[in-house]
Amino acid sequence: MEVAGESLVDGEKLDAMHSLPAVREAPTPEELVARAIAPVKREFLCAAPQRSVARREKPDEEVPEKNGVPVVAKEKKSKRQLKRERQLERESALHICSEVAKSGNSKACKYEGNCRFSHDVEAYMAQKPKDLAGDCPFLDYEEPCPYGITCRFAGSHKDVCTKESLGTHQRMSERNCLNKDVQKLLWKNKVSFPKAELQLKMLGISGKGNSKTRGLEEKKVDDTSSISDCTYVLKNDQSSDKISNSLNGGVSEHVLEKDSSDEMIATDECRPSKMAKILLDEAYSVNHVDNGSASIQKDSEDTSTNAEKLNVSGADDLHLLENDADLKSNHREKKLIDFREKLYLAPLTTVGNLPFRRVCKALGADITCGEMAMCTNLLQGQASEWALMRRHSSEDLFGVQICGAYPDTVARTVELIDRECSVDFIDINMGCPIDIVVSKGAGSVLLTKPMRMKNMIEAASKTLDKPITIKVRTGYFEGRKRIDSLVADLSRWGASAVTIHGRSRQQRYSKLADWDYIYKCAEKASDHLQVLGNGDVFSYTDWNKHLLDCRKLSACMIARGALIKPWIFTEIKEQRHWDISSGERFNILKDFVHFGLEHWGSDSKGVETTRYFLLEWLSYTYRYIPVALLDVVPQKLNWRPPSYFGRDDLETLLSSDSAADWIRISEMLLGPVPSGFSFTPKHKSNAYDKAENG
Repeated sequence: MEVAGESLVDGEKLDAMHSLPAVREAPTPEELVARAIAPVKREFLCAAPQRSVARREKPDEEVPEKNGVPVVAKEKKSKRQLKRERQLERESALHICSEVAKSGNSKACKYEGNCRFSHDVEAYMAQKPKDLAGDCPFLDYEEPCPYGITCRFAGSHKDVCTKESLGTHQRMSERNCLNKDVQKLLWKNKVSFPKAELQLKMLGISGKGNSKTRGLEEKKVDDTSSISDCTYVLKNDQSSDKISNSLNGGVSEHVLEKDSSDEMIATDECRPSKMAKILLDEAYSVNHVDNGSASIQKDSEDTSTNAEKLNVSGADDLHLLENDADLKSNHREKKLIDFREKLYLAPLTTVGNLPFRRVCKALGADITCGEMAMCTNLLQGQASEWALMRRHSSEDLFGVQICGAYPDTVARTVELIDRECSVDFIDINMGCPIDIVVSKGAGSVLLTKPMRMKNMIEAASKTLDKPITIKVRTGYFEGRKRIDSLVADLSRWGASAVTIHGRSRQQRYSKLADWDYIYKCAEKASDHLQVLGNGDVFSYTDWNKHLLDCRKLSACMIARGALIKPWIFTEIKEQRHWDISSGERFNILKDFVHFGLEHWGSDSKGVETTRYFLLEWLSYTYRYIPVALLDVVPQKLNWRPPSYFGRDDLETLLSSDSAADWIRISEMLLGPVPSGFSFTPKHKSNAYDKAENG
């Protein structure tokens, strides 16, 4: 019986063993790569961290999530509450006058009692937050700190500002600051654009814009006290009859392409108010004033143009413009930029700011470009948009990117930038997939309007002596690529270079970029047009492969690859995979913070602005996986990193995808965050539009 019992027990054990699930073998690195999962070495893998779940008011209530992270809804404040908070802020002692703060003297402000800001130095010092550890970013410059007692590093300031006590480093200048007098003229629509107007008239596309704004414009024709930004400013002593005759004689309808899709797309873009145009030969005499000169010699070192320099005689200006039009008949006579094999940092919204570009320049980037700016906002003199034009002196080859929906708007913007800024080229964005841009008739929707593209490029290139480049996508809809049918004409229209992003507008940033299609477009392009590819460049091997596969490709533009690892420029130049340490990565973040405090300021507002853009950048950098941790090198841009720990605590912290850890990193560099601080990344990098959204 015992033997039978033993055999019965053994049988049960055998059945239990057969019933156990088979142990699954770990996937091989090749299998992980096929599934777009980063093949991290097994010894560095760890369990995914448990996220804290937001407290629920009711047991059955669902908590909204974003990318798997619970989202806590914020209480929306009313306009009255926001107004009250602003009023209290203005009355606070922390809202101190900048002149008083700079000198520390309550009587330094020239407005005295009429100043809107506080002059109470003692009250400010009593409420000022504790100074941060470290030195003031302006300590080594020849001039004192411009933020004075408001600087969060004021403890490191020298008491006596003498030549011996100050550093020998001269502050590296930032250019392209919009002059206040010019900004006021833009606010009043009193800036003229003679070059753009002449070229638009010669192209036959000068006149009123879309029908949506036509009704408002007709009401403004009777108001002859001032002329809008697309006309000339007349003196007050000119008779109203002459002005009326000029207005009536100068109207010409805006020539748009005969494409039914133009009428279908709503154009809500806030275009500057435009009245009827004045003919150049009727509106001017020698005594009339022109606020936009074509004969001003602009010093590249002094970008702050005074309003008085814009006043030249209209007759001389017209003569110069006619001669200039003859010189511009052949766009190939322009000064061109050789993009071949140069490392080009793409214009990047939000994160591609001036401090980040300085970091990339220090790591080997050759060409930098500012963030995309909307033409209408520039023409309206918006300070936040003009801030995107800023250029650091270390950016030796620099361009700006603009985006507009109409040829006249783009042409005037190009002339204004050339007049007020120091740039080497201007890039026109015709590939932006953002809904708010596309709905205004700009960005990637222009790929469906080839005639408008032609007019826009021609008007801009003939208005400007510098190169005009454009950035496009493969097409608007997925599976309907069309830029290959236009690329042969781009050089004839006036473009010096074109950057092709190997995705459609509908595709956004999902799936892989189609480099075979980019090669096809490069082969079809004219010899006078430089073609650059863009999409998924993440290592020097990617760079080499694309340039070897297509000899007609001039270079590759690097975008998200630079956001995740800005040392990609060093890797390409040195032709190696850099196994960068966590300490070296942290030093790069330190450089960014230093540059950010110089750019945005070392006061409380500047510190928090620097923190915000640092956090935005950290929302990309965590995706980098160190070379020594990978089974397959190099890392690809589409790989999803698993949960892993680094070779030290700092490397583990830098690899975290938690916003709380990003805030912790910012506190290591910029001190504690203010009370009630929260952060949510702005970008949505993997959005794929539905078919109905195009």
